[in-house]
Amino acid sequence: MKRMASVSICIAGLAMLLTNASDAANPQPWPAKPLRFVMTAPAGSSIDAIGRIIGDKLKVLLGQPIIVENRAGAGGTLATDFVAKSTPDGYTMVLSFNGPLAFGPHMYTRLPYNPFKDLIAVIITTSQPNVLTVNSVLPVNSLKELIAYARANSGKLSFASVGSGSSSHLTMELMKAMAGLEIVHVPFNGSPPAITSVVANETQMLFAVPTVITPLFKTGKVKMLAVSGRVRYSLLPEVPTLAEAGLPNFEALAWNGVLVPAGTPHDIVTRLNRDINTVLKDPSVIEKLNSVGLEPVGGTPEAFRTLIRSESEKWAPIIERTGAKVD
Repeated sequence: MKRMASVSICIAGLAMLLTNASDAANPQPWPAKPLRFVMTAPAGSSIDAIGRIIGDKLKVLLGQPIIVENRAGAGGTLATDFVAKSTPDGYTMVLSFNGPLAFGPHMYTRLPYNPFKDLIAVIITTSQPNVLTVNSVLPVNSLKELIAYARANSGKLSFASVGSGSSSHLTMELMKAMAGLEIVHVPFNGSPPAITSVVANETQMLFAVPTVITPLFKTGKVKMLAVSGRVRYSLLPEVPTLAEAGLPNFEALAWNGVLVPAGTPHDIVTRLNRDINTVLKDPSVIEKLNSVGLEPVGGTPEAFRTLIRSESEKWAPIIERTGAKVD
C-alpha cells in the first residue's frame, strides 16, 4: 500500500511539473482579463474625457473591458506613481501629462518615481494649447488689457490652476514672468473645480485646455483671450496666440499620453501602441475629441519618450527662473 501511495504521489508530482512546463512554454495569451486605465485627473476633466473615449474603443480591439479609474491628486503624480509601482504585466496603464512627466522632476524635491526609469512611454494621445481664460465680469477683453489691469491691481488678483506643477500652472507662471505680473496662485484638484472658481469669480483667470473652456465661453460665462501655442489653434482659429497678442515667442502646450510600468513586455507595449493608434484614427473618436476642443496625435513610443525628455529639458530653466516649486 505504501509503495502504491508513493507511486501515486510521484505520478501526481510529475503531472504537475508537466502542466507547469506546458504553461511556461505556452503562456496565456494577453490580454486574458480586464485592463485598469488610471486617470491622473478627476471625472469631468479633459484627461478623464480622453481616457473614456479611448477606452470605449480600445476594449473592442483588445476583447477585454477597460476599467477607468480616477486617482486625482498631487498634480497628477499620485496616479503616475501608482502605475509606476504596479506589476508590469500589461494590465495597468496610466493617462498622464506633462506635469507629472516633464515638470515634476524639477518641481518636487522628492518625486516618488523617475519618469524616465520607472515608466515606459506607449503613445501620445493629444496635444493642444491652453486657453487664457478670465471671468466674464473682469473688465478686460484682450491680453494687453489684462496685463494693464493686473499691474494696476498688483497682488490683488488670483489665478486658478488644475494642479500645482501642471501645464495650467506653469503656463501662467511663464506669462507672469514675461509680463512682470504679481498674481496669486490657487491650485485645484483638476479642471472642474478650477474653472468653477473662475466662473464664480473666486479666482479671476486660468489657463486650461479648450475641452472645459469652450462650452462655458459659448454661454458667456467666461472670456477667451489667447491661446498658448506658437500658432493659432485650428479648432479655435478666431482666438489669437499670446505671441500675437503682446508676448513675443510665447509658447506652452498641454499634452498627455499613455504609459505602463517599466518592465512591461515589449510585445505588449507594441500591441497597445498599435491599437491605440488605430483608435485615434477612428473617425468617430476624432469627432468626439474635436467636439471638446482636442486633436488626436498618436505615433510611436519613441516619439512620446523624446517629447517627455525634450519638454523636461525645455522647462527646467523656466521652473528655476520663475521659482515655481511645489515643495
